[in-house]
Amino acid sequence: MIVKSIEVDDVPFPGMNEYEVSNFLESKLNLQLATIDGKGDPNIQPVWFEYEKESERFYIMTSKSSNKVKSIQSKPDIYFSIDDENFPYKGVKGKGRATIIDNHSRVVAMAEKINLKYLETLEHPTAKMLMEYAQNGKEVLVEINPKYFATWDFSKV
Repeated sequence: MIVKSIEVDDVPFPGMNEYEVSNFLESKLNLQLATIDGKGDPNIQPVWFEYEKESERFYIMTSKSSNKVKSIQSKPDIYFSIDDENFPYKGVKGKGRATIIDNHSRVVAMAEKINLKYLETLEHPTAKMLMEYAQNGKEVLVEINPKYFATWDFSKV
């Protein structure tokens, strides 16, 4: 894992170490996914995510027909940001390469993990709807392989 602190006017801000990044990425915050569409315009979408420490990969679910999928298929380089907007501010951002995974068993298994992370139950109406989409083959996984993490942590200022 490559972890850097952000810089302002070439002055590094206090950031997080690998352990702190790993713990921060277990939070229920949204990942802001930035892609470039077919017209060359940027798109930013807030998404639920799962971070797997062992592989150092992010996973998100989305509809097979979503603009995210179309954008990633044509331009797989993406940017992402996860930040806590409550003071003291902290966050992780970076650049990565996204891959679409259309494997039914992997999609369903990750759908369960993501729904449990954010909703803490599969009985919630939203979880039931998303699980149905995954089970019916309407969803795919987006796997993000980060090239680096840039971090900030204002609690260290």
